[in-house]
Amino acid sequence: MSLSSPFVRPSLAIAVAAALSGCQYLPSLPTSTDRFLGVVTPYKVEVVQGNVITSEQAAVVKPGMNRAQVRDVLGSPLLTDAFHVDRWDYVFTIRRQGAEPQARRVVVLFEGDALKSIDTGGDLPTEREFVASIDTFKTSRNAPPLELTPEQLKALPAPARPALVEAEPIGPVRTYPPLEPTTP
Repeated sequence: MSLSSPFVRPSLAIAVAAALSGCQYLPSLPTSTDRFLGVVTPYKVEVVQGNVITSEQAAVVKPGMNRAQVRDVLGSPLLTDAFHVDRWDYVFTIRRQGAEPQARRVVVLFEGDALKSIDTGGDLPTEREFVASIDTFKTSRNAPPLELTPEQLKALPAPARPALVEAEPIGPVRTYPPLEPTTP
């Protein structure tokens, strides 16, 4: 069939008109809800960018540390600038469905290779506070404790020590003359 057929053009016009008439309803939806047509909740992609820096990590970083030590504690910075080589910016943002969006910025300044200062921009959350803030289940969990009690430590079996086995030399075995002359 071609577009010149007497049935194709009217059918196409009706389909386009029906599709466009549905668009008139969409702008009148309330924007304060996350529901589509009042029934369906669309999936929102969880977006996490940057480095999570907790108060425990920031407490470890001390003036005088070199760049490698700071990188070991805080991770690689999200932003480094060729024009400001003595400044590292750690930016963190998270948007998670069911949790409040979060944004933090930590600025680390160096003098040469030594850490000069760290600006956290306010109080950073502890690791537990951060996990609680992004926990969307909000139910009590019966998770086991992360540390063993002294009684549990005593009940653990002693680690087995492997027996030392003389290894056969690999390759040819060479003998060398003594380094000092022998006296009779």
